[in-house]
This record gives sequence, structure tokens and C-alpha cells, in this order.
Amino acid sequence: MSQASVNMEDVKPSISFPSDDGGAMEARFADVCKSKLALDESTMRQAMVLFRESKHILLANMSAIGSGSPEEIERFWSAFVLYCVTRLSKGRGKQEKEENGITLCRILRVLKMNVVDFFKEIPQFCLKAGHILTGLYGSDWEKRLELKELQANIVHLSLLSRYYKRAYQELFLPNDASSGQHSVVSNSMGYVSDYHRFGWLLFLALRIHAFSRFKDLVTCTNGLVSILAILILHIPVRFRNFHIQDSLLFAKRTDKGVDLLASLCDKYHTSEDELRRVMEKANNLIVDILKKKPCAASECERENLAYINTDGLIYFEDLLEENSLHSSILILENDYDDAINSKGELDERMFVNDEDSLLGTGSLSGGSINICGMKRKYDAMASPAKSITSPMSPPLSPVSPVNGNPVSNSKMAPITPVSTAMTTAKWLRNIISPLLSRPSTELLRFFSSCDRDVTTDVTRRASIILGAIFPTTSFGERCISGNLQSVNRMDSIWAEQRKVEAMKLYYRVLETMCRAESHILNGNNLTSLLSNDRFHRCMLACSAELVLATHKTVTMMFPAVLEKTGITAFDLSKVIESFVRHEETLPRELKRHLNSLEERLLESMAWEKGSSMYNSLIIARPTLAAEINRLGLLAEPMPSLDAIAMHHNISTGGLPPLPFQKHEHSPDQNGDAVSPKRACSEYRSVLVERNSFTSPVKERTLTLNLKSNLPPLQSAFASPTRPNPAGGGETCAETGINIFFNKIVKLAAIRIRSLCERLQLPQQILERVYCLIQQILSQRTALFFNRHIDQIILCSFYGVAKISQMTLTFKEIIYNYRKQPQCKPQVFRSVFVHWPSTSHNGKTGQEHVDIITFYNEVFIPSVKPLLVELGPAGVAQKSKKSPEDNNNADGQIPGSPRLSPFPNLPDMSPKKVSAAHNVYVSPLRSSKMDALLSPSSKSYYACVGESTHAYQSPSKDLTAINNRLNSGRKVSGRLNFDVVSDSVVAGSLGAQNGSSAPAPAFPILELPVKREQLDS
Repeated sequence: MSQASVNMEDVKPSISFPSDDGGAMEARFADVCKSKLALDESTMRQAMVLFRESKHILLANMSAIGSGSPEEIERFWSAFVLYCVTRLSKGRGKQEKEENGITLCRILRVLKMNVVDFFKEIPQFCLKAGHILTGLYGSDWEKRLELKELQANIVHLSLLSRYYKRAYQELFLPNDASSGQHSVVSNSMGYVSDYHRFGWLLFLALRIHAFSRFKDLVTCTNGLVSILAILILHIPVRFRNFHIQDSLLFAKRTDKGVDLLASLCDKYHTSEDELRRVMEKANNLIVDILKKKPCAASECERENLAYINTDGLIYFEDLLEENSLHSSILILENDYDDAINSKGELDERMFVNDEDSLLGTGSLSGGSINICGMKRKYDAMASPAKSITSPMSPPLSPVSPVNGNPVSNSKMAPITPVSTAMTTAKWLRNIISPLLSRPSTELLRFFSSCDRDVTTDVTRRASIILGAIFPTTSFGERCISGNLQSVNRMDSIWAEQRKVEAMKLYYRVLETMCRAESHILNGNNLTSLLSNDRFHRCMLACSAELVLATHKTVTMMFPAVLEKTGITAFDLSKVIESFVRHEETLPRELKRHLNSLEERLLESMAWEKGSSMYNSLIIARPTLAAEINRLGLLAEPMPSLDAIAMHHNISTGGLPPLPFQKHEHSPDQNGDAVSPKRACSEYRSVLVERNSFTSPVKERTLTLNLKSNLPPLQSAFASPTRPNPAGGGETCAETGINIFFNKIVKLAAIRIRSLCERLQLPQQILERVYCLIQQILSQRTALFFNRHIDQIILCSFYGVAKISQMTLTFKEIIYNYRKQPQCKPQVFRSVFVHWPSTSHNGKTGQEHVDIITFYNEVFIPSVKPLLVELGPAGVAQKSKKSPEDNNNADGQIPGSPRLSPFPNLPDMSPKKVSAAHNVYVSPLRSSKMDALLSPSSKSYYACVGESTHAYQSPSKDLTAINNRLNSGRKVSGRLNFDVVSDSVVAGSLGAQNGSSAPAPAFPILELPVKREQLDS
């Protein structure tokens, strides 16, 4: 077979542009800086330097940025340069703070860009121009740029603004204070009244002056609910959209009237104590900024306060009357202007203004939440399904009320990312917070039953590691070129609360694990597990991450916990499943979060340089040692607890350091390849890393056909060179790598199937791509090093298509891949390559190239023999071989798992269950559920995996539903099952997964294909 049959097109799509414009590009950039932004001399000089030094990168990567004209790409680059300079130059030397308000929003307005496009494209700039930024601003430029934090902040604000708007429209009429006229702020999303605007501005003042150091979603939602309470007390009654005696809306009452704050807490799942604290801060701001005089509401007789229990509430005379409302708004506007010009990067008022042109129409992800553009419908944006990008995560079901009452009234809070976060926070508050912040008596018994009492070790470690993750001392000032710059840091009280919550969760799950282990072993001596430092750090990191994910912090997003604890992504992947299995009350949203983290660990993070996976792989696959060492991929030794404590200025409270015993602090505890061999414990354990890729949600377990022996968890953290206690002659490294590789294969199978369905490829192609991925992982493992598994999958699709003589272009593959939920443009724009000294193209060293270059220069030369075996010629040659030869035809290396057929993944297609009735069964996605089911009828549907009662096993759902149906209460209205017609469903019915028979031909839909650039 010729090279052309495997190689791809010689013509690479590109955008035509002049290689040298004679300085016109610099002149246009200088004009923007001087005429439109009015930069000061120092900032403009820095901007011109960065633009000139990075101009050659722009010209060389025009096709890798954006998807439009060269003019648009030039505007992108100008925005990146300006943002980096204005952000990184602040506080440098004796330069004064900016007074001309050069914020991100202003830059985007001048260059006619939007927020979504900016954040989609700037990672490419940081990747390509990173070395230049390092030379100009130091090695910590990326941390100081705080792009991830700013992006998450935008996502949170977008969600909060919609949450606030929805709540406001439920409570108040959409009229302005001035004789019912519309406010001047208006667009297709509906105008915003002055009362609405006042509430948002007061909320922003609260964020700036009270939440400046810990802008997490839960705290901000508490702030919004306090604003709603203030509006209820002060907006004139004639603008109310409710009656204060509505028992459904205001459910909490006393003999003195409606308990307003308790009712709002019940409706929005907030903490009453926290709400009172936040409301006190809001009231203080009204006094300090608006100069209003407070008075006890119980001493005031106002129409607004009728039927409300006013004990403990504050009322402000003339706060929202027509004669003072506009002046109050103006004062808040000026206060915000002062704040944003001195320390802000984002004009957060744009969210209440619904500025479509600035926010954009695409989607933006921050942390574990996605948002869509402002022009999209709210329900599409706020669906819980949008809160995660993982294709393996099960569909979300409605979060049940924590009070256990499954039948909700029609005025229940809608299920949105914000309400889901508040419900999850309520789990933390109700289930975890009441626990002890120290080991229980039973857990202490396990500690003392070890070969040596490990109580002091465990408690000291927990204090140091969690102290590093949740700093409570005021060390959050750092020196940058001589000046002190305040960074985003957590408030000490808030951080201490989160630290205690994480500690309680850690001890709770650890005790459950020990109890289960002891039951299997018929003994309490768990020395092998409880003396393993890395295991405990992973458990602490997992606990802290769940607390951080619950509150959805902006300042500590994953993978920050890995850096703080000194572990790697590969380490954490070993405990996720066990952690979830031993905390039965864990809310579904947190299970989904851990599931998404596990996918991130598998798809790329565990393959990054410095991953401890390589320390095991170099032992399990000695033939890869040379390549691992050439690329410098091995992990550094895990930092000691003393080093972490010193680095984070953590007081150990007089606790003695851990004793330096060989079995605890020798290099093998860190999983280093140079550790001496030592026999593992002979214990059999229920704490296992199963030979399956198991989603943290139990009902989505995806079994692999591997060995039946289940290696104990302690062997996963033992020295890679130790024998596996489960037997079989494997080392712990080999067992761990086999488990890890099979998780990779399972994740790849899911993504291959999904992309195959989008491309409408036959079953034969799916199986060939899957077979090729298995062979690459087994025989060409180095192709995965420092790369994303999707890069290998995309190349495999094209290679298999060419070898199968199918008409499929790389552009079509990328076009459909962009629709995948896990897609990131950087996957196909920037592929890591380390050219060997013998490279035929004359290149040496490391660089990032587009996926076409990677395919032609690296992938095909390495994989061509495997592709030939998959082609018609290879299949024909195999058939001529003797039976003995055919047994080894797969060419597998000794000891590697045998190639398996495509696994039988859960079928997502709807199936008709009755020929006589129009009834189908299929997984119900949350986006469809919200549209089809009213709040009151949701409780009559059994959603597998989601309980109708808080923290109850889903297995009790059907009994609960039957009991309610048999209660005698009449249901108003019929349940309509005619939601999907036969003709609609027929198109999605297909062959079952796992079938060895060829799939029937798929109908090809004649859809217009946008001929976009491959790298766009």
C-alpha cells in the first residue's frame, strides 16, 4: 500500500495574509492604544513591546485563531496583548494604579469583541506567546493573569443574574418607579426596572465591600437572597406580584406574622444564620454608602411591613421611594465606578443590562459549570445538564427537596445551576457540619490497632494539608517588583469553616472505609492502609475538592488541590471510586463532579509531564524507560509535610513531626521507581480499584473483561516494584497500569461511539477505530505521552477512514468533534511534539503543532504498520496464515491485555415497548424532563439513580410513589404519554451496541456543512 493511501491531503487549509505588512499592523494597534483607549505612556510602551515581539507568532498562526477574516484575528491578538499588559503591569515598580479604567470590558467594546469569544481564543495566545510573557513579566505571569478565575467569575455572575432576574420577576411587577413607565434599559430580553437595577447594584456593592476575598457561588447566592429580603421590605406594595400571606411562597410563620428570612431560606435552600449575617452587612452598606438612617422595623408602621414578623429586621425610611430611588442608583453607580477603576477587571453591571454584544452568543465554561450566551433562552442555559461537559456522566434528575416532601407546589424554585448548588450546600450543612471535627472513638480504635498508633500522624497530616488548601492566616499579600499586591484570597473565617467541613468529611469517609475493611479482614489492624501517606493525602484532597465544588469557589478551582497536597492526578484517580462508594449520602451533583474530574484525569492530566503514572509505567513497561527519560516525564518526590507546613506558614499546634521510620518515609512511599522492594500486605480488601471503568454513579458501571482478581487499594499506593498481594506474578505497578489503561480504553470507547454516531459511520469503522486505539495504547504507548487522548482518537478516525477507502476528510471529523461536549479547540490546534535528533524534517526540540502536522509527521510514521493490518490487505493476509499464526496475529506485546471487541455500552436510543401503544423507554435527559414535566408531576416519575427523598436510596422510589398514588388524593389532570411520535423516534432506533453483525446503512441527511477552517 502506498504512503498516499494512508497519508492525508497535501493541501492544508489556511488563511491568506501578507507575511510582512510593512508595519501597518503595528500602526493600527498603536492607534487603538492611543486614540481609542488613551493608554498612559508607560502602558502603551509595554503594549507595543509585547505586540512587536509576538507579531511573528500571530503571522505564523493566523489559521489557529478564530474563524473569521485576518482583520478579526488581528483584533483578537490586539485584545490579548492589551489585556495581558494592563493586567500584568499593575503594581510594577513605582507605577501608579490605573485611573483611566482600562478594563477587559472596555478593551472588548473598543475592539468589537465579546466575552465568550475572548475566553475561547486566549488560551491559544498564552500557549504560543508564553515564553515572551515569561521574559517580560516573570515566570508567574500565568498565575497573576488569573484567567481561570476571571472566566469562572463571569460564569457565576451570568448564572446569578438570571437567578436574580427570575426571582425578581416572581416577586415584583415589571414596572418602573416613575408612573409605571419602562426603564431606559431595554432589549429583547425585556427591560429592567429601576428597582431591579437597584437590587443588582446593591448586590455588586456587597460583593466588592464584603465578599472581595471569597467570591464563591453559595456565598453570593446568600447575598442575592438578602437583597431580595431588602426589596420585599422596601419596594412599594403596589409593585408586588405576591401577597405576603401566601402560605406557599412564605411558608414559615410565627404568631407575630410571616417569618420573612426563614421563608426565603426555605424557598432558596440558604442558611438562616448565614442569611442574617449577610443581611447585616448589606444594611451596613446602605448606611455607609447611601447614608440612610436605619431603624428597627418593629418600631415602624408601614404598609410594606404588614403581616410580617419584624423582630430583628431593619427598615430604612425613604430608601426606595420615587423621590430618592434615582439618587440612590446614581450613588451606587459612582461607588462601583470607583471600585472597578482601581481594582476591577470586569464591569459586572453588564449582566443586569443584558448586553448581548459584549457577552456573546456561544457557550462559556467555568469550573464545572457551563453557560450559554445571553441570546439563548434561559431554560436552555440554566438546565442542570449544562453544568457538566462529561459525556459519561448520567443525565441529571431533579434535585429533591431536602425536607423530604417530594410533592412541591407550583411556586417552587426552578432547578438551575444556582439552585442545585444551594441544595448541595444544604447537604453539607445538614449532614456533614453536625459531625465531629476530630476522629471518632471507633476511628481512634482503628488507629491504635495498627502496628504503631498512627493517631498523631493522621491528625497532624490532616491539619497541615487542609491548612494549605484553606489558608486562614493573613499571608495573602505577595511582593511583585517591590510593591505589595493583594491577591484573591479567602476570608479567614470562611476558610476556617471550609477547612472544618473538609476535615469532618475526611474522617467520616475514612471511618466507613476502615469499618468495611475490618469487616472483611475480621480484624482491626489496618497498618498497610492507615500508614500510607499518599493515600491519606488523596483522601484529604478529595474531601477538600468536594467542599470547594459545593461552594463553587472562584479562587480555588481544580487542580489547585493537587498542588497544595503534593499529589498528582494519577494518585487522585486511585481513590475517587472508593471515596464515592463509601459516602452513600453524597449528592448526585457531587458524584457528577467527581466523575468529570476522573475523565479530566484520564484524558490528559495523568499523561502530563510530572505525573506519577510514569513512575509506575517505567517499571510496568521497561521498554518505555528511554522515551520517558528523554522527555523528562517522571514525577518529582512528594514534598514532605514539614516542607508544606513551612511553605504555607502553617502552625502545627505543638504536634511533633512524623517519626522518620523507613516504612513511612522511604522513597517507595511516594511511589518512586528507585524504591526498594518490600512485600505488600497479604490482606484482601474491599477497598479496590475495580477492573472496570466505573462512573462514580453506581448505575453506570461499565464492566471490562479482565482478571477477576481485585487488587486492594493499599497495593495501588504501594511501591511500584512490590509484588501484588492478589498474586498472578505482577508487580503493583503492572496491576495499577493495567487498571489505568483499561479505564483509558473504556473512556475512548464511549467517545469513539459518540463521534461515530455524529459522522454516521458503519459499525465496522467503529470497531476498527476501537481496535486501533487498543493497539496504540499497548504497542505505541508513547504516542499518548504529554497529549490528550482525543488527539489520538481523531487521528485514528482519519487513518481508519483512509485505509478503509472511505471519503472522509479531516475537516469533517473536526467539524463533528467540535459538537462533542468535551471538545476544546486546543485539542486539535496544539499537539505536543518533541522532535528527535534524527527527525527527517530537520526540526529539534519541543513545540506545539496542529493536528494535521502531528498526523503526518508523528502519528502515521508510528502507526502505519498497525493501520495496514486493519486494511483489506492486512485482513486478507491474516486469513492465509496458519491457525498458530492467527493466534498471535494481533501482534500484542507479552503481558499486555488482549484486544477485546467493542464493549456493550448502555444504549441511549429510545425503544418502543409495545406494538399497540405509543410508549417508548429511553434515558430521560434533564433538559427534556424540565420541558415535559410540571413541578407537581415530577414526583410521580421514577428516575433511576435519583431519589424522590433527600439522601434516600433510589431503590425506595417506587414504593414511595405507589404509596402516594394509593393515598386517595385525586390528581388534577392527566399524564400525557403522547410526547414523542412514532415517526420522530423511528429515526433514532438502531442496532444494539456490541453486535458483531454489520450495522445497516445509515440514512445520510443532506445538511448544509459550514466550510470552516480546520483549525478554527
